Amino acid sequence: MSIVLRQEACGRAIWRIVLNAQGRYPVFVRIYAIVWAAPREIWGLNAGWPRISLRWFSVLDRSDDMARASAGLATRATSPGHGRGRGEEGALLGAVRVWLWVMAALVFLMVIVGGATRLTGSGLSITEWQPIMGAIPPLTDADWMVAFNKYREIPQYKLVNKGMSLDAFKSIFWWEWGHRFLGRMIGLAYAVPYVFFLLRGAVHGRLAAMLFGLFVLGGLQGALGWYMVQSGLVQRTDVSQYRLAAHLTLASVLFAALVWTALSVGREAGDRVRLQTVARGSRGLAAVLLGVSFIQIALGALVAGLKAGLTYNTWPLMDGRWVPNGLATLEPLWRNFFENVTMVQFDHRLGAYVLAVLVTVQMVRVVRTADDEAARRSAIFLALTVGVQIALGIWTLLAVVPMSLGLVHQGGAMVVLGAAVWHARTLTGRRVPRG
Repeated sequence: MSIVLRQEACGRAIWRIVLNAQGRYPVFVRIYAIVWAAPREIWGLNAGWPRISLRWFSVLDRSDDMARASAGLATRATSPGHGRGRGEEGALLGAVRVWLWVMAALVFLMVIVGGATRLTGSGLSITEWQPIMGAIPPLTDADWMVAFNKYREIPQYKLVNKGMSLDAFKSIFWWEWGHRFLGRMIGLAYAVPYVFFLLRGAVHGRLAAMLFGLFVLGGLQGALGWYMVQSGLVQRTDVSQYRLAAHLTLASVLFAALVWTALSVGREAGDRVRLQTVARGSRGLAAVLLGVSFIQIALGALVAGLKAGLTYNTWPLMDGRWVPNGLATLEPLWRNFFENVTMVQFDHRLGAYVLAVLVTVQMVRVVRTADDEAARRSAIFLALTVGVQIALGIWTLLAVVPMSLGLVHQGGAMVVLGAAVWHARTLTGRRVPRG
């Protein structure tokens, strides 16, 4: 076989080999599509090569007719679902939805464990980031002393926990280790089924790319978590409130994306809600409510990072005033929104009031005008979750943030976010296609 240096001819030769291999080694052909062909398609590197369809995430969908003729193969439909009954395809899509809901639940649990790690002051107990070997905790007394001695070198021990016993250190160590271990397990619980569904052809095309993006987002979340921990290892006795807010907000984005995708995947056009009578602007307001929910979570993270919930433990007034003194004591002015305890708590209260008003308006508009039960249910549920969350926030503040209420309040924020995603997804009336 002569060697042709032109890129197009080289591509066609490889294409013939792939087509000839499809009958005997279908799994390896799909691996080729995942590892080589699809990434080249995504990043625009397929110039001169036979077209690899990202729509089906398979080398077998829109094959080149000339390559098929030279390979001596009859043209036939070879999409990932070819030869699979609708019942089997529906079962696979159902399994994908269940998997996505399980992943969303695990991220929710991760947020709660992260809150417990923060409230117990455990986040700085592990001073190294070892993505692989860090999964193994200290197993001997000597290992425990090594970990303890590393902790005793940071400011938190010297200025806050000086004299802490080894047993006390173990109690905070296990919280942080559990938080990191859960993150590793989430990554594994996502990656293995994802590859399985790819190989079975249950996810492909745009959906496969979206799910891969969520996996990358999860990896970035782990790196951001370590970046947050680093802020408390040198000059501080706790982590930066900026990095804490970024860490929690990214976790919220990941949770919301999982819920959105789980609500969307595999739905047919007939499953769409009827939106003809929804009042003008209701879809836009649903998007606004989702955005305000994210902002409120970020503000709550700033409150937690500054321990602002331990001050002004009265409601509805702050220090006997509706608008407290000391809102703009820092220079430049923008620092007050992130570093001023009074301003940060005031903003978080104000954000709750704004969200309550907006969600009430939306509920009334949708209930009065929408002709679809799903739209009405989602609007009512969102309003109820916001009301309960505000009540929990007030209770937590008045009780000076006990751990139990703090965790319930943090979990409540994720429930509100999930409800906002459900409502926004319902009013869009669109679904993620199968490929």
